[in-house]
Amino acid sequence: MIASVPVAESESYARLRRALAGERLPAAFVDLDALDRNLERHMARVGARHKTLRVASKSVRVVAVLRRLLGRGSPTLRGLMCFAAREAEFLAKAGFDDLLVAYPVWQESDLDAAARLAREGKIIRLAADCREGVERVARRANEHGVTLGVVLCVDMSLRGLGGRVHLGVRRSPLHSPDQVLALARYVRDSRGVRLDGLLAYEAQIAGLGDDSPFEPWQNPLKGAIRRVSAREIAGRRRAMVEALERDGFSLPLVNGGGTGSLDTTLEESSVTEVTAGSGFFKPHLFDYYKSRHVRSLEPASFFALEVTRRPAPDMVTCLGGGYVASGAPGPDKVPLPWLPRGLALLPHEMCGEVQTPLALGPGVQVALGDPIVFRPAKAGEPFERFTEVLLLSGDRVVDRVPTYRGEGLCFF
Repeated sequence: MIASVPVAESESYARLRRALAGERLPAAFVDLDALDRNLERHMARVGARHKTLRVASKSVRVVAVLRRLLGRGSPTLRGLMCFAAREAEFLAKAGFDDLLVAYPVWQESDLDAAARLAREGKIIRLAADCREGVERVARRANEHGVTLGVVLCVDMSLRGLGGRVHLGVRRSPLHSPDQVLALARYVRDSRGVRLDGLLAYEAQIAGLGDDSPFEPWQNPLKGAIRRVSAREIAGRRRAMVEALERDGFSLPLVNGGGTGSLDTTLEESSVTEVTAGSGFFKPHLFDYYKSRHVRSLEPASFFALEVTRRPAPDMVTCLGGGYVASGAPGPDKVPLPWLPRGLALLPHEMCGEVQTPLALGPGVQVALGDPIVFRPAKAGEPFERFTEVLLLSGDRVVDRVPTYRGEGLCFF
């Protein structure tokens, strides 16, 4: 059975039951007190290294929460990393600025949206990793009579044995400083675009937990990959920046990192800003990291299901719950029962589309109609299944706000 993993607990079931009393279930909710504390932890760590922090919108997907995160007026906080051009357009209309679209934009309608934002004076930057992508951005920018900022998206994966070993995600054909410099020169020679920096995300560090209870024998290997990657990336990223600067480029930003790699990315002098999003919510995937920063965070995003059946004396069944995270399938991708303690998923049924059965541990008593609180595996994604999010402070719902989906939006 897959049981909830013990981490530092800041919630109490009694408090959440009081807050959720009378609410329609299933319900997604955010603990604002925990969210604010997580934000402070990020800001303190980033500010101490004299860098800036960009918020990843895909890990939030709730405008009101994005406003809360960026509303501090702190110079440490800088703009949003968006996952789609139409999302950037939507967020610009909601009042946000300094928008970095981190995935290459190809459709003409999306490029038109970016060009409109540039014409309106918004800071909008598009990721590109090849000549064809730069050409398409430049062509559309020229048709609109604007100049669009381009950020080169670089593959920061760890390679070995002549390329036969690839540890990381498949993102970009740009891997070496020479490849980056060649495309940067092409941007410089193209009318309608300008080089605004580098986007260099080290997924094999940020997304690789090294303290998993599911495959503990792999943890030493994962830890070694993280350490070796951090050293290799620091040298290669620095070499890229130095090559560009020698060639006369001035880079407004060099972006790296994610919540899971903040400890190492912040140590690099060549990086000017880091990105984080999931860490503000700390979904349960981040329980499986040894990182000091990740361990300092606390859960802040949850959903609650209603108990509607009792198929056996030692079991209950909840309505709904199949909010499984993307990525390689495994027990770390399913939601985990969090409160009350002592509940476990059934390994052959897990979280279902319309029902989720749970085994009751010794002494655990749950009544029909009770809410069961779950933690999602990833941040952001579960909000695609809800039209609104409850915002909790203490033992009260202080607001209810729409998700992207609740505002009638679905980017992908």
